[in-house]
Amino acid sequence: MIGRSSTVLETAAAVRSGAVSAMDVTQAALSRIAADDPRLGAFTEVTSDRALAQAAKVDAAMAGGGDPGPLAGVPFAVKNLFDVAGLPTLAGSKINADHPPAPSDAVLIRRLTQAGAVLVGALNMGEYAYDFTGENCHYGPSRNPHDPSRMSGGSSGGSGTAAAAGFVPLTLGSDTNGSIRVPSSFCGLFGLKPTFGRLSREGTFPFCYSLDHLGPLARSAADLAAAYDAMLDPAGKDEPVTPGLGRGADGLRIAVAGGYFAKGALPEAFEAVATVAASLGATETVTIPEAARARAAAYVITTAEGGNLHLERLRTRAEDFDPATRDRLLAGAMVPSSWYLQAQRFRRWYHDRVMELFANVDIILAPATPCTAPPIGQETMVLDGVEMLVRPNIGIFTQPLSLIGLPIAAVPVQRPGGLPIGVQVIAAPGREDLVLRVAAQLELSGVCAAPVPN
Repeated sequence: MIGRSSTVLETAAAVRSGAVSAMDVTQAALSRIAADDPRLGAFTEVTSDRALAQAAKVDAAMAGGGDPGPLAGVPFAVKNLFDVAGLPTLAGSKINADHPPAPSDAVLIRRLTQAGAVLVGALNMGEYAYDFTGENCHYGPSRNPHDPSRMSGGSSGGSGTAAAAGFVPLTLGSDTNGSIRVPSSFCGLFGLKPTFGRLSREGTFPFCYSLDHLGPLARSAADLAAAYDAMLDPAGKDEPVTPGLGRGADGLRIAVAGGYFAKGALPEAFEAVATVAASLGATETVTIPEAARARAAAYVITTAEGGNLHLERLRTRAEDFDPATRDRLLAGAMVPSSWYLQAQRFRRWYHDRVMELFANVDIILAPATPCTAPPIGQETMVLDGVEMLVRPNIGIFTQPLSLIGLPIAAVPVQRPGGLPIGVQVIAAPGREDLVLRVAAQLELSGVCAAPVPN
């Protein structure tokens, strides 16, 4: 029976075998969303008519003896910075609601649809993706299904909520400084930030051109791999990763990030890393040089490019921004060009130093977030005895790695009686196959899992 806890691959296999119709799967997903999303706030638009029409096409292909695609009948939803034909591309904002509808779908939506997947809607997010919490002052917060009083994480908060709640088995998000990995950590999901530039950004509203990535969130490592493969450029040279998942972590040199990544968090973050490392037999520690400075460089690049992108909106419609977002963008618009240029120069130096580490290891493990999901509205937290603002400091472990575009899988560690928390599995550019192999191994061993909360 295909239901709330079914995975991408289980759903596609059932549809392709004829055990269930794509129409039945789609109608069930729409019913779940209608029943429970008013409580959780994942969706800003449910595309019911489109979804049912797409499901009918999948079923017609099956009835005619055709190939409906590897993701036949799989319901999915996307962060609302993806263009969806017929909808304005909100990017979490009030301002963009006045834009005309998108004339066509984003490239990644088209590729998933061509693979047989069925789009059921657009998902809530932090305004203009400048957020780590999943809170939105215009559309309300996307809530954590494990505890609806808690943050889903941002800025792909709706993507985390929808997948974790079992509304759909697959969602798409974006990750500039951690916006796939943070919701994956808080909501207990598998998430993939691919290598910078690996998946097309065409048809999405940008945040920071130098750092924006797009990728999937799901409840299984194999589902991430299947979605990633379906979204690769069919005319490109990138190899699919699914065939190699069964190799697991055998033969891989795995280390734990020390130094910067071994402080500044609550015990549960380090306990999760230790659990994953023990399962993989990882005993070596490596130091990623100048990670704190890398985080600072990521801040400078993000805020400067974001401020520049939104300059006209800041001039003409400042009152229509979330005040917190507006203030950060205004500050970014005033960053001296010399700071931005120096941050980009540092980025190149830092990239080269980290690549030296990958001459000796294949995988590096690090915390994904410094804590489990905080309560919605919480403004400060205490890390290492220091009171810090929640919103900017959720990304302390994701930002230094976003800066150089590494492929990273977030894997969920469930904590008995507590909220889940994620671990980052990091590899050299272009090695999505390695991070997904490790994620699959951790799932197979039972160390990492993403059950739908009761």
